Amino acid sequence: MKKINVTDITLKKLSEEREVALLFREKSAIANCADTIGVDAIELPAVKSVREDTIIYKTIAQNVQKAVLAIPVGFSSDSVAVAWECVKGAKSPRLQIELPVSTIQMEYTYHVKQSKMLEKIAELIKAAKAVCADVEFSALDATRADEDFLISAVKEAEASGASMVTVCDSAGASTPEDIAALVAKVKDAVNVPVYVEVSDRINMAVAAAFSAIKAGACGIKCAMVGKDVLLTGEISDAINACKAQINGEIKLNNTKIHASIDDMSASIHHGEYDSGDEVSEKKKILLDSESGLAQVAHAAYVLGYELSDSDVGNVYKALKQVCEKKGSVGAKEFEALIASSAMQAPSTYHFETYTTTSSNVSNSMSQITLKYKDEIICGVSSGDGPIDSAFRAIEQCIGHHYELDDYQVQSVTEGKEALGSALVRLRNNGKLYSGNGTSTDIVAASIRAYINALNKIVSEEA
Repeated sequence: MKKINVTDITLKKLSEEREVALLFREKSAIANCADTIGVDAIELPAVKSVREDTIIYKTIAQNVQKAVLAIPVGFSSDSVAVAWECVKGAKSPRLQIELPVSTIQMEYTYHVKQSKMLEKIAELIKAAKAVCADVEFSALDATRADEDFLISAVKEAEASGASMVTVCDSAGASTPEDIAALVAKVKDAVNVPVYVEVSDRINMAVAAAFSAIKAGACGIKCAMVGKDVLLTGEISDAINACKAQINGEIKLNNTKIHASIDDMSASIHHGEYDSGDEVSEKKKILLDSESGLAQVAHAAYVLGYELSDSDVGNVYKALKQVCEKKGSVGAKEFEALIASSAMQAPSTYHFETYTTTSSNVSNSMSQITLKYKDEIICGVSSGDGPIDSAFRAIEQCIGHHYELDDYQVQSVTEGKEALGSALVRLRNNGKLYSGNGTSTDIVAASIRAYINALNKIVSEEA
């Protein structure tokens, strides 16, 4: 009885269909669950944000203990290096070349003819093979392709070094008999293992998978959750009940499969969100003592910060100290940690004194004195309240206006003499710089926060 290899595509499918992106913790939970139940391979979504995805995928690669970890390389040779960087730390890495073979997809989506697509298949597989021994070719939209061209494509893939090919029913409108016939033709054309990715769009995914296995498919692709996809729990139960009929078996951990998938499903957010009630990534940030460096970097990225590796380390240390006393921190508290721990800069501008007047019948007026190197500079400005006039006075001192992206104030201690904390976010050339200031005087705390952010901008520009 032959073993049917199982590839988990949950992460890839959820990234395609969800309006709200998965959090790092959710992505990690999905990969760990797939590895726990014993799948043979786990597919990652294609890289979209190089910095963010590289950090997340590298962490997943270190955590996956048994399964092959696969990732698509994109449509250019340059993207091969980016994909390889994400999975090269895995115990068993795999690079995937995913290209369409149907005329409609090739010409209208990729704007290439059949001959050019064959060249692209060879180019990308050879580039991937140069860095990774395990390379897969996925024939997207294979069920709508010209069969002669599909055979040419899989033969070209094998000749270029592909170690396996996958036939994909991207349209989701093929019957089990159609899938079986196509798999049989591909199986006769190549000597490498043939996998199949079927759709459940017409509620026939399990039947289509059975037919493909009978026709010679060595493996199937399924997801633990998702729409219009072959579900892991369903195909596992079906094959366990009817393995004699197909002379094949799935080596998944049946005692864990349903419980693990239920636990994993509970840890991620499901469902469609109404346009007026979309969940913000910022609102979902929650870090605790168990959060790793990759999660810290991802949370900072969500908030709009591009932190260096050393800054991520500093924020991580500060987070650990806070979590020992507080347990966990949300987005606002985490941003305060970034302001106080990351991108620390020398005090180019030093806050000396301030004077402000405020009234409910006239504009506020503020005078700010700063020390720049050995020079004392002074600025005076009016504004809508003491904070606005103080910030405008600082701009008078430095002779430059920076966009104020955000301003927050909160109490650090209780009582009439409470210590206040101010957070200021300035944007310069599209990049965010945050500053933090504390004082029993909230105006002074706000000024210190602004100067702190200003010094970071000046230091980086220098």
